[in-house]
Amino acid sequence: NRLEDLWSLFNLINPGLLGTRQSFQKRFAAASAPSTEENAVSEGQSAARQALRALVRPFILRRTKSEVLTELPPRTEQVIEVDLPDDERAFYEALRRNALASLEATKQEDAEGSQKFSILTELMKLRRACCAPALIDPGTSLTGAKLSAFMELVEELVRGGHKALVFSQFVGCLSEARRLLDAAGYGYQYLDGSTPDRERQAAVAAFQSGKGDLFLISLKAGGQGLNLTAADYVIHLDPWWNPAVEDQASDRAYRLGQQRPVTVYRLVARGTVEESILKLHRSKRALAADVLEGTDVPLSEAELMDLIRR
Repeated sequence: NRLEDLWSLFNLINPGLLGTRQSFQKRFAAASAPSTEENAVSEGQSAARQALRALVRPFILRRTKSEVLTELPPRTEQVIEVDLPDDERAFYEALRRNALASLEATKQEDAEGSQKFSILTELMKLRRACCAPALIDPGTSLTGAKLSAFMELVEELVRGGHKALVFSQFVGCLSEARRLLDAAGYGYQYLDGSTPDRERQAAVAAFQSGKGDLFLISLKAGGQGLNLTAADYVIHLDPWWNPAVEDQASDRAYRLGQQRPVTVYRLVARGTVEESILKLHRSKRALAADVLEGTDVPLSEAELMDLIRR
């Protein structure tokens, strides 16, 4: 999950190769920290990553899916940017400003390092507001531009004879999507972390046999261990911090046995924290490509605050 984990592993299998923990953190971990700026990789960061890759390469056998499963059909990814209407934009902006004011007010009261939890809490509110204002204010009359775009996409896919997996981190967002799907008469399967194992298996079998055009799945409950090749489309209703987690979810459809090209859609509210998360995706993918597939570097408080300010 972090570059420090790499040091711990090599300290066991080849002690001394990566130096002491302190020297490793200074030379590699700090130098490879992600940036919120697009394509912002300094010359020093690049040199540090190259040096680390050269050290560990002789001890790692890495095989990507494209190298192993050459028979897989093409996979396409597309970001669908959703413009928030004025009233929903005002709702989001008020929430963002309140978050900044609240964090500034408690900054002096919180012990050093303890404000990170408060920042993450405010970021979670902003991310849920991007999905649907009703997740923050159940009494609001705002429908939610992203869910409206989702329903338009569903209509197009079903009309074309396609099936789709629909992922969200938020069970509340999936509940809102279910409400709209029920009203429109679409058939679907559903599972989240509270779904019993027997019902989970039954839902998978039903979807694979053709029952339902959609399969709504909470990201962490269905990110692995499922074979859902009946779907040829994947829709992510909200971006998650780590792109590798999203990739694992998308691979429920893009795996051995898939015969059709797979398209992955990511719905993103334009001008919100979600766009900043996509920039983090790019920097994390670059780090993983430079050093090791699946590497994840945690963000500092300053970097998290920067997501809210943008």
